[in-house]
Formats: sequence, C-alpha cells, structure tokens
Amino acid sequence: MGSEVISKSKEFYNILRCLQDEESNEPFAYEEDIQMLKTDGDRIPVLKMYCGSQTVFICEKAVPKTNEPDDKPMKETTNCNDSSDADNDDDAIDINAIALLTEVGPQPLTIAKARQLLSWYTLSQNTNVSSIDNNPALHPLWVRCDMSDPAGTTWFGAETVCMGKRVSGVKLYSVTCKGSTADKASLITLEQLKQEHNKRHHTCSVTIKGSARFILFGSTVVENTMIESQSSVTVDFKWSHVESILETPPLSSTATLNIKVANGDMRSPMYEMYRELEFLQTLADGLRTGETEWVEPLESMSAVNLTTAFLDELRDTSKTLKNQTAKTTTNAEVKPETDIFNSFLERGDLDFVEQLWVRMRRSVTSYQDIGDCLKLVTEALRYGDVKPWIHRDSSSSLSKLILQSYHQQIDHVSLTGVTPVQMLLEMGLDKMRKDYINYLIGEELTTLNHLGYYLSTEVDLQEQVIRLRKLHHLLEIIVTCSTFLGLTYDRLFLLTQSCLQHYKTHPYDEEHEFKLQIKPALISHFYQKEQPVLWGAEVSSGHGAREVRTSLTLSDRPLVDHVIFESDDPNETMNLASENPALFSTTVCCSLVNFA
Repeated sequence: MGSEVISKSKEFYNILRCLQDEESNEPFAYEEDIQMLKTDGDRIPVLKMYCGSQTVFICEKAVPKTNEPDDKPMKETTNCNDSSDADNDDDAIDINAIALLTEVGPQPLTIAKARQLLSWYTLSQNTNVSSIDNNPALHPLWVRCDMSDPAGTTWFGAETVCMGKRVSGVKLYSVTCKGSTADKASLITLEQLKQEHNKRHHTCSVTIKGSARFILFGSTVVENTMIESQSSVTVDFKWSHVESILETPPLSSTATLNIKVANGDMRSPMYEMYRELEFLQTLADGLRTGETEWVEPLESMSAVNLTTAFLDELRDTSKTLKNQTAKTTTNAEVKPETDIFNSFLERGDLDFVEQLWVRMRRSVTSYQDIGDCLKLVTEALRYGDVKPWIHRDSSSSLSKLILQSYHQQIDHVSLTGVTPVQMLLEMGLDKMRKDYINYLIGEELTTLNHLGYYLSTEVDLQEQVIRLRKLHHLLEIIVTCSTFLGLTYDRLFLLTQSCLQHYKTHPYDEEHEFKLQIKPALISHFYQKEQPVLWGAEVSSGHGAREVRTSLTLSDRPLVDHVIFESDDPNETMNLASENPALFSTTVCCSLVNFA
C-alpha cells in the first residue's frame, strides 16, 4: 500500500514538473475527471491574499467542452441504417446536447480527492521518504473543494517551505466559507479567530493586522438598482493592532488607491473630448481598413455650408491678429456642452485650422464632404481671399499650405483618394495634442520634455493616434481623481508621472489598474461612514518562511466562484444600498508540516 502511494506521488510530481517547465498555460487532463492548470495567484480572489502574483497550480473537476453556436453537437451512432430514426431524434438530441454543453464555471472536486492530491504533493516534496528523489520545489498547489465536509471547505492548498534550495517542509492551507448574512452578531469574533490560530500553532506571541477595501468611485446604486460603470477607484487600507471586527481603518493606516478608468463615461468632464477622439479614431480606422462608419452629425448645417460661412467671416474682416485671436472665443459656433468640461480643456486660442477641425468633425458624413470642404479652403488660400493665422508649431499639411500662402506660393494638392482624410486626421491630431498639453502644462503636472513620446510626429499616423489615445486615457484618470476625489496637487503630479512612464513602454489598456499611495486623512470623508466591500483580519506568528497565518475576510460578494452559497437575507438583491449589507465570510487556516 505504501509503495503504491509513493508511486502515485512520483507520477503526480512528474506531471506537475512538466507543467511547471512548460511555457504554455493550457489545461492538462489528469485521470478521468480532473484538469490541472497553471495560472497567476492574483487571478483568483481568495488566493490573491496568500499568493499574490506568484504562479500556482490549480486542480479542479474537468468540465465538458462547449460547442460553438453553429456547430452540430457530436452524436454516437451504432448502425448506418438507423439514420432515419436518428434524423427524427435530431431535435431532442440537439436540445439535450445544447443543455449539457452550456458554458459552466470551474467545478470542485470531492474533499476526499482533494486531500489525496495534497498528500501526493506533500510526499513528493519530502526528501525523507526514501523512494522519492531530492526533487526541486514545485509551485504551490491549490485544489477546488465541494464544501461537503462539516467545515464547509472550498479550497485546500499546499506550499513548499525551503531552506536555501532544499525543501524543508510544507504549509497546508484550508479555506472555509459561509453564505451571506446581515447579522453582525453571527460573525466570528476577533478572540475566536485568535483561538483558531492557537489550536494549530501553540504560541504566546501573535500579531494581528487589519485590511479593508472601499469603493470611492465606480458603479452606483439608484433606487435599489445597480448602475454599472467600467471605471472604478478603490482604496486598500492596511494597519496593525486590530481591536474589533469591521472596525474603521485608523488614520495611521497605509492606503493605496487602485485606479481603473475607462474612456467614455458620461459622468466624466472628458466626455466631449472622448467623442472628439472617437471621431478621430473613425478617420484612422477608415484609412487602415478602407471602410468608415460615419456617425450622425452634431450640426444641422452641412459641412460645406459651415466651411463656406467660416471663410466668409474671414473675408469680411480686416481686424488685427489680436482681434482675430479674441474672435475665436466669441464667434466659434461650436462650444462644449457642459460648463465643467469648459473649465478643464476649452482653449481661447484656437487657430484657423483648429476652428475648421471643430466645424468639420461635427458635420462631415462622407469622404465627399471632407474633400469639398478642403477644396473650398485651398482655393481661398490660393487666391489670397483669406490670410488666416495658425500656431507656430502646427504640423499638419493644411498648416504648411497656409504658411506657403503668406508668400503666395502654394504647392498643388490633389484632393483625391485618401489625401483629404489624411489631412483632416492631421488637423485633429494637432488640435487635440494642444488641448492635452494646455491642460497638463497649465496645471503644472508635467513639462514638454516629458511629453516628447506622445507628441512625436516622426511616427506614422496610426501610431500617432495610439499615442494620443494613451494621452487621453491619462487625462481621464487625472481629471477623474481631481474632480471626483479632490486629490491634492502633489498626488496628481505623482500619478501623472506614473501614467506617463507606464504608457511609454506598455500598450494601451483601459483594464490596467494604476496604484497611488495616499494619506488616509485626505480621503477620510469618503470612507469613514461607508461599508467596506472587503474587510480582513489576519493573526500571524513565526517569522520568514516559517510564518503561519489565520485570516478572516468579510466581503460583499463571495470570494469563491465554484460553489453556490445560501443567503439568510431573502431581500439581498434589493439590499444594495443598505446600511448593514449582507456579508460573506471566508476563513483561511494554515498548518506547517516540517520534514524532520
């Protein structure tokens, strides 16, 4: 019996070792109904607290593969002559197959099977078992469990403890969960948590640390209905000397903002700029794919009529450059729709090309519109009908033609093919870059030297659009934190530098979560009267690799996704804004096994 267990341990080790050495993260089938996969611990909420971003093995019950909607589910037939009967049964079989092949989430293993896998993992790492070679340490192993034991275990885990390169022991973890309850009196007390720790680890000295997460900005509840938002700003607190369950983080805590902002939130002061950026992206996509999906125009007057009227204004005036500058703020027909937006990014120094862009982006509905408008402008320049002023650092093709018109020498431009679209795209890039520069430098959040990557015109137009999107996303983040959280200048400055550095070397990603350290006192009015979405207490003893921990986490949603929890609150779904929301309870216990 013992030799069979050791043999199984070696087999199990060899499979995990192969998975560990492979670059692929594809699931691996083991035995008849188990699949193993390799992933980052921070992808699974309950493991993130103990594993962070460390690579871990996950063992779970294998689930059937799903078919694509257009695929015919596979069927077994024993006799080709039965095809007519099979045809009659097609509908019933297909319906059953579709029901079976519906997408399901991860599935747990039985408690007994989970214990067996952990015992194999532990034996394979024990150098004192004579038949086991001196094996290198494996990644931590975590097994999904079905809660069939009295404790309600949802995970078992095992992690090697090393002394140098030698495995000297294993930490064994068990995760137990309870369904949601709004009855705070039914929750485990801090004293009970300490007693649970002392059952496993006989020590007279323990440390108790607290943690909590609050939502500062994101989805909101209106009349018991959740209004979802893709943007969120949460804050994580950590502190020592916890005195009671669900206590408010003290002002001495360390606090970290987690900032994830999606473009296009209608609550954002940047929303109008987002719509402008979307039009610019439409032009860039049209150049790249040859197809353009035009949006409904924001102006009732046609693009050609707007451009004609604009040129007529310039012909009819002989005012000085100073008066023309003032005129841009009084005569511009297109104004942002909200005062809060005006206060951030509206400029009073739009030059001729920028004003033309504003009119055209709100009115063009075809390539023909773009070509006709630019033809009107180039003819007016060629005949000297207008002498518009432009910014000295303008780089668009139209700006260069205007500079040439000052000397009555204008290059011929063929406004056919994609040329008009390229010219309009250049105009938009020029204008929006100046908008962003105006805000960032005006608020003293950065300098031109730090913006070189984002302002470069040496790269192609598609890359320029990508970098502009990065710059826009940066401003969405800064403006959100400034407007809705009221962050101080020094925090906004550090956040700006962090975002600028990140996007120089990383692709555009609205899912990325930016981190920012902050003093709790600066945001205390946001969280001190609110309920946390996560609250935890951790009792620990020992040091270094031999430290052991027992933790409790209370959360507004389950941290485990492979079991269904019962609730003692029949109105839980309507209790989103309650002062005492229902909470799920997750307890993690740890045992240290030494290999003597």
